[in-house]
Amino acid sequence: MNKLVALLTLTAALSAPAWAATKTVTLLLPSMTCATCPITVKVALSKVEGVIDAEVTWEPKEAVVTYDDTKTTQAALTQATANAGYPSIVKE
Repeated sequence: MNKLVALLTLTAALSAPAWAATKTVTLLLPSMTCATCPITVKVALSKVEGVIDAEVTWEPKEAVVTYDDTKTTQAALTQATANAGYPSIVKE
């Protein structure tokens, strides 16, 4: 019986959804030059696995991204914007 309880406890502890965390980060995008640039950035961020929501604005030039930190990282988000032609940095 103790082995069964230990096995069930271990299974519950190791299940990914139990440890998943939704995080939000703000990316600064100083290279956006027009009101249509946010569309390109939003599309690029939306293609990153784990991104739940991306709100991109021209003024201020930033993206507020909500993501699952078990599926992606801040580095992957900044890489996605750079690949779209708009390098970004994490707002501290």
